[in-house]
Amino acid sequence: MTAGRTVDGGAVTHAPPPAASGEQYQPLDAGERRSLEAIRRFGTVGALLLAVGSLGAGAAPVVNPLQGWPVIGLFGRLSTVALACAFAGICMMIIGWLLLGRFARPKAARIVSRAQLDRTLLMWMLPLLVIPPLFSRDVYSYLAQSEIVYRGLDPYIQGPANALGVEHPLTRGVSNIWRDTPAPYGPLFLMFGSGISSLVGNQVVTGVMLQRLFALAGVALIVWALPRLAKRFGVHPSTALWLGAANPLVLFHLIAGAHNEALGIGLMMAGLVFGLRWLPKRPSGQPPPPTQRHELLGILLGSVVLSLAVLVKVQAIVALGFYGVMLARRWGGGYRHLFRAAAIQTVVVTITVVGFCVGSGLGFGWIGALDTPAMVRSWMSPVSQLGNLGGVLGMWFDLGDHRVAVTSVIYGFATVLAAVITLKLLWDAFHGKRHPVIALGAALGAFLILHPALQPWYLLWAVIPLAASAGDSRFRKLATLVSAVLAVVLPPTGSTFDGRSFVLTQGYLGGIVVVLIALVVLHRVYPLTRRRSASDQ
Repeated sequence: MTAGRTVDGGAVTHAPPPAASGEQYQPLDAGERRSLEAIRRFGTVGALLLAVGSLGAGAAPVVNPLQGWPVIGLFGRLSTVALACAFAGICMMIIGWLLLGRFARPKAARIVSRAQLDRTLLMWMLPLLVIPPLFSRDVYSYLAQSEIVYRGLDPYIQGPANALGVEHPLTRGVSNIWRDTPAPYGPLFLMFGSGISSLVGNQVVTGVMLQRLFALAGVALIVWALPRLAKRFGVHPSTALWLGAANPLVLFHLIAGAHNEALGIGLMMAGLVFGLRWLPKRPSGQPPPPTQRHELLGILLGSVVLSLAVLVKVQAIVALGFYGVMLARRWGGGYRHLFRAAAIQTVVVTITVVGFCVGSGLGFGWIGALDTPAMVRSWMSPVSQLGNLGGVLGMWFDLGDHRVAVTSVIYGFATVLAAVITLKLLWDAFHGKRHPVIALGAALGAFLILHPALQPWYLLWAVIPLAASAGDSRFRKLATLVSAVLAVVLPPTGSTFDGRSFVLTQGYLGGIVVVLIALVVLHRVYPLTRRRSASDQ
């Protein structure tokens, strides 16, 4: 049977064969189910090790209430042991995720079911819900900036040190670089945080747990949205969930790290679901279908939810552009349709953003504070490394150390380059040369990779849309590789152990020994070198 061609939300694509929707994939056989159970338990042990290690190797509060506890408090005094446990858990979860991916390959004849994947995700997630933050101290900044809002002050003018005082319990947990800087987060997120402050006051631990609940709500939105978008774009739901929700970056940084990217990405993905819910697919070469019932409602609802995502993290604004392209393609693909979509998007976004900014009382100061994260020079960022190289060359030629100035100049060029890449991707999506959601992931990836403060969790803005749409493309393979590598590059404490590098060395060596032993045990149950059946080739 020959597959037809459709225009799905804007991109001309080959309609997937019946099995692409996931309805005709075969379930795992008995041997594969046993292997899946072994992998699930392997990853769960890793999550438990990471949870135990976080007691001494996590980004704990300055005043750690666990220090005086029997047994539990011991990990805080044995940092090398705790780090070894945490690093072993990190590696085991990454390996478990990669092995799980063998049962979620887009072209496999048999594939893990949604229920099996949900159970695995739940088992790997639960140990990370009640532990100290991992990999960064950003959640303490969320608490301090939310307290500023709760007090009726402007978080976009002054930082926690000025607004709350250096000795305030919430300020003490904030990293030094962020104590005097304004909040770079949207007003919607800070209003949520203000609600937390009204409930817990200065109770840091309780505040962290409630912030993690917000992150968990964002992850729940991702888990809800991914299968729905995947079915529309011909990707198996389990395949999408494996890359987009069971991803170690999600588990480590959105759940354990409680980053507000979870809520921003969750709202962005939910906005796409609502916006496409009643939007019909248009066969290539055919006139646009008649307006469907609830279509306008879906367009408005999707645009509003996407606007709310912008009010959490501004990166979501890129999704509005690609959603506008999908609308233009659905209506006919002409320039007048593009202008019509842009006009609708502009009106809805303006009303939503202005209404919330004015209604919340926070105003528009967040727009001027959006560049605050650029103060950080991440060693992972190509822009920062080029700036460092420029500073080294300056010192080599006796011109002085101008790393900050050079990085700023390069960042300006990088931003222009990212904008050009995004415009090219928008143009290609509008003309049907690229799938709009794949182009969205690539555009977000370009902006974030070319940012001087690049962090591993930033890349989830690109990976999660790609999980829903990329199928077996090179984008998906690249997203898998990047996720696995970036999941292991940061110490769980969020610290570099300056002056105590031996802690990292000894902890990582101990963790590697534990992982090797665990792999030997796993191999006895699930042969890692087993041959794939002919149907899986």
